[in-house]
Amino acid sequence: MTRKEVLEIVEKARKAGKRPDLRNANFRNANFRNADLCNAYLRNAYLRNAYLSNADLRNANLSNADLRNADLSNADLRFADLRYAYLCNAYLSYAYLSYADLRNADLSFADLRNADLRFANLTGAILIGVDLSVVDLEGANLDFAQIE
Repeated sequence: MTRKEVLEIVEKARKAGKRPDLRNANFRNANFRNADLCNAYLRNAYLRNAYLSNADLRNANLSNADLRNADLSNADLRFADLRYAYLCNAYLSYAYLSYADLRNADLSFADLRNADLRFANLTGAILIGVDLSVVDLEGANLDFAQIE
């Protein structure tokens, strides 16, 4: 599926008052830079090596999505559902993840420099190899998170 086709699906769903449904889609290496995917349903989507920098993913459902090595720099992921998502080696610098649900997400070796994780739920998340010293974690829940 091309970027244009995906954005047409998103626009059509919005016009119908529905949430864009892109579940289980294969978007490996896709270019969604600056794309408006707000409220998109991307559960189980394969977004490995995808380019999502500056994308609007507010309130998107990315649970169980494969985002390994994806570029999410400057992406807006506020209130996104990222439960059980695979974000290993993902590039999330300057990403907005406040109030995001990252329960049991695997963020191993992800680049979170200057990311906003205020009030995010990181319960049970895997944060091995992540430098949290330059991340805004005000009010974030890190219960049972694996931090090395």
